[in-house]
Amino acid sequence: METLKPNRGWSKANTMPKTPSAPSPSDLTFINRQLKQQLKTLTREASHNEQVLKRFHDRELTLLATETLPELLSCLVDGMKSSFDLPYIKLVLNDPDHELRHLLLHSGIEPDSLPDIRFVDQVALFSPKLSRYKSPWLGPFISDDHDQLFPEAALLKSIAILPMLRRSKLVGFIGLGSHDRNRFTRHHASDFLNRLATISAICLENTANREHLVVAGLTDALTGLHNRRYLDRRLEEEVTRALRYQHPLSCLFIDADHFKRINDTHGHGAGDSVLREIALRVKECLRASDIATRFGGEEFALLLPQTDASEACTLAERIRHRIQDKPIAIHGGGTVSVTVSIGVAPMRFEQNANTESVSKTLLDEADRSLYIAKSSGRNRVQLTEEEAE
Repeated sequence: METLKPNRGWSKANTMPKTPSAPSPSDLTFINRQLKQQLKTLTREASHNEQVLKRFHDRELTLLATETLPELLSCLVDGMKSSFDLPYIKLVLNDPDHELRHLLLHSGIEPDSLPDIRFVDQVALFSPKLSRYKSPWLGPFISDDHDQLFPEAALLKSIAILPMLRRSKLVGFIGLGSHDRNRFTRHHASDFLNRLATISAICLENTANREHLVVAGLTDALTGLHNRRYLDRRLEEEVTRALRYQHPLSCLFIDADHFKRINDTHGHGAGDSVLREIALRVKECLRASDIATRFGGEEFALLLPQTDASEACTLAERIRHRIQDKPIAIHGGGTVSVTVSIGVAPMRFEQNANTESVSKTLLDEADRSLYIAKSSGRNRVQLTEEEAE
């Protein structure tokens, strides 16, 4: 609409303001066109905001429904990549006591195998600048400031950094990265993002607490090793994986020799000391992927993924020597020398065999090998007879 200009030829008598004239038809057409365009823009923005709200709502419901730590972490990274169509999601979690990392190991997952997740002892040491954020930060990707969070981000243009706060304490943050420089800007509202980060922090705390309860129910209180119940659960998983990928899997049964004699001579407190020390020395010989359990009494069972019969026997000998070579300090003072017998069995790949039958055969053969080792003089490693031949 053009601006009306004053008439410079007016006389003094005509200096009083005139009533504005009515808009012309062409002006009304132009105004009507503008209003229609504004209405279309508002409708489009409303529809877009409704879709965004739905995506956030669905993601929040999915987070709240997760029950395990691995499931939650996958939901925070892979799920958000899919939901929000983003190429980069990075998660940095404060884990000063390695609590989260230990919980993942209990689930058979190596924390270092999660490329988009960083577990740090202190967020402030990881990035002093990012650790000071108390609300979402949106803006352009700046290499000097953000390379540590997005070390492999090619062509990254804009990012959002969402602090995860729980009871005013920073427990980590989520980094969202986009190739679109207008995806995250300082002019965008961040209410939904802030809510998502808060719910993520709550879910992380709840899931970790739930995992602790699960671990407590699957852990032997005396030795700190997993218990028989945990072995049954993991055995099925490892046998299924070994069958699918044709990877070797071996089982070791370990039994403390003449353990009853220790209890009878030195008391049950001494027996407990021996079991704890055996468990410790066994764990020192294992990889993170190996599974050590207290099978019952003075007997221990180990699952060794991607380990064939020869490698399992080598490990068994290492464990036997480690326990035999140094006396064990016992409750009440003094030491006792302890030896162990170890039965070794590799998993057999039989045609048309199901997971349950293969699992049972593996345990039975390891137990049978242990029986032969003990009846043959103890303090020795015995491979399944068929394999030994």
